[in-house]
Amino acid sequence: MGDTSDIPDDKPSAFGKLLLAHRRAGGLTQEELAGASGVSVRALRDLERGRAQAAQRRSAELLADALRLAGSERELFLTLAREGRRRGPIPVGTCALPPRIADLRGRDAELAEIESAAHGGTAVVIVGQPGVGKTTLAVAAAHRLRPLFPDGCLAVDLRGVDEEPVSPRTALDRLLRALGIAAQHVPTRQSEQSALLRSLVEDRQVLFLLDNVADEAQVRPLLVTGTGCLTLVTCRRALGGLEHARRVWLDPLTTPDAVDLLAAIVGPDRVQAEPEDAAELAALCGNLPLAVRIVGNRLATRPRWRLAYLVERLRDESTRLSALAVGDLQVRSAFDLSYQRLSPSARSVFRRLAAIPGADFGVELAEVAVGERGIDRHLDELVEASLLQDSPTPGRFQFHDLIRLFAGRQLETEESPEVCARVRDAVLTYLLDASATAARIFFPDVLETGAFSSRQDASRWLELEGSNWLAAQRVAARLGRHRPVMELARAMHWYSDGRSKEHPWEEVFSLGVTAARALGSKPDEATLLNFVGWAERCCVGDDEAAVRTLRAGLAVAEEIGDEAEQGWAHTYLARSLRALGRLDEALDHARRAAALSGVFTFWIGRCTIQNTLGHILRDLGRYDEALAVHRGVLAGADMYRDEANPEIWRFLKALATADIGRVLLARREWRAAAEAFHAAWQFAWEAGYVVEAAENALQEGIAWREAGEYATARDRLHVAMQGSDLAITRRLRVRVQAELELLPRA
Repeated sequence: MGDTSDIPDDKPSAFGKLLLAHRRAGGLTQEELAGASGVSVRALRDLERGRAQAAQRRSAELLADALRLAGSERELFLTLAREGRRRGPIPVGTCALPPRIADLRGRDAELAEIESAAHGGTAVVIVGQPGVGKTTLAVAAAHRLRPLFPDGCLAVDLRGVDEEPVSPRTALDRLLRALGIAAQHVPTRQSEQSALLRSLVEDRQVLFLLDNVADEAQVRPLLVTGTGCLTLVTCRRALGGLEHARRVWLDPLTTPDAVDLLAAIVGPDRVQAEPEDAAELAALCGNLPLAVRIVGNRLATRPRWRLAYLVERLRDESTRLSALAVGDLQVRSAFDLSYQRLSPSARSVFRRLAAIPGADFGVELAEVAVGERGIDRHLDELVEASLLQDSPTPGRFQFHDLIRLFAGRQLETEESPEVCARVRDAVLTYLLDASATAARIFFPDVLETGAFSSRQDASRWLELEGSNWLAAQRVAARLGRHRPVMELARAMHWYSDGRSKEHPWEEVFSLGVTAARALGSKPDEATLLNFVGWAERCCVGDDEAAVRTLRAGLAVAEEIGDEAEQGWAHTYLARSLRALGRLDEALDHARRAAALSGVFTFWIGRCTIQNTLGHILRDLGRYDEALAVHRGVLAGADMYRDEANPEIWRFLKALATADIGRVLLARREWRAAAEAFHAAWQFAWEAGYVVEAAENALQEGIAWREAGEYATARDRLHVAMQGSDLAITRRLRVRVQAELELLPRA
């Protein structure tokens, strides 16, 4: 008989399975791992056999050390340990299901088919033509099945028919945050994100709704295989490349069901009064739910209209009713019916809104597209006609995908080429100029906020218009408008810092590189290559690619004698090489950057370069030198305080002081470290950086605990807990709670 200690007798958690796999890979028995880690054999056995969900934080770290885990393997191991300690329903936040559908009609058979696939790690692909009601069915099914998935239901719109659908990496980031992973713990590599998602739900019952999928490549990294999970996918294509997926094909409604839907919208009395016209109206809409809804909404807002009146309108050749016989044109005729009933001014507004390139928009951007102010009443008219929808963000609007295409066709057919060009150019110019202006406010030495009331106001605008300014840069790049493309990329540099996962920064800066080369500008090329290298490291997590890009940027900077960009290239190279564990090379580049730092002002470069040098010295165990560097940064921050905006000054003080605290922790100088973290907490709190303040309070609590000052430690940990009630810091609260559990009972 073999050793049965490796054979699980209960259902182990994802952490227990990973622990067992690492132990076996290391050729260790439970006794050997217990001896190396200090974790008892009994505790190891309970974890691997499923009697315990996860180890406490300190135990998990000891096990990771004993198993010699590093990099992404260690991060996944510790993350699963943390998640195992946090059980219960998922607080879904921005990935919540859309509201329940109240008037679903004619889909009982399809709902039953989906319900039969509710277990076993299945993916159900709901397929059909535009307007047939795929999303409506998926949302209704998700709400019906919700009781079967007590751990949560998550939904993501992948915007598959957009020019730039949501990337798998962005979708994974949203799902992982919804599952409680704080932003700083979300892996940067897509493969690691996908593996973490699957691990987190392996032993849970979770329903996923992936709406509006573009293709197999977009959705495959998002599919989970946990036996208690179900994934609902909606797509216009069958996604034949997905193995083991069940498909539910949607056809248009039957005429009775379409009439039933119409009655649910306009009222049963009106339909019963004109049954033949109701049936013909549904048939002329191709029995497509979207078309029936648009026609029904028009009738609902015109209570004196007879159904026969709309039937006559649909029969009229001037509205091209023969197009109702084929494909998507069925929907277009329904759109055209609503469009023709708009006031002339609202029709003009509708057409010109098609020039807006992003996912949604507010009144200000709509006024730019239309070319006049005071268009609120026209926007309300479009919403009433179901040609425009209210966005989930209050005060903003969005098109249905097909209606956007229809609006674009109307713009091209009803306006002259000169007007079309003027409208599109006005929107493009506004977005490129306004976003660059807003982004430049985040440069450290910019003291005035100009057109924006505050940096928070500028940040809010950039966030709201994120899909628009990004789409505008892409369009401008295709049109060969190199100068504004390059200027926008340059302007975004400081704004992107700290927002590494909010936008595809590698693309933003790469478009800038292409534009700089087209313009023949070597200085801009060197600058933007450095930005691309930063994005490859901080946003994509590909340090090897970053090193290659940064060396190319360094070569260009050396060719033209640009010492500033040489300094940045050396700084970013030092960071990537440090992440790769090549500390000697990293130190060499950091020292070269420091030697060139005299070309910078303190806030634009010297503080960043010096802090990078200090981090590497700390990693090398050269604590005295690291302390001297970070203390020098603090002194410089005070010396040059008047040259920076107050937010940046406080933020840098918090960072540098916390860096000092980490060095002191490494030297086991607990009291001095606690005092440093307390000062860092105060700076971050006063600057409004809640997450950073809570992190510093946590570190201060750890230092006081190590110093034996348990009452003070408990107080500071409670401060950290109170300052971490944002959704993105859920993981921080788990860490704080784990630290509180380590303290002796009061």
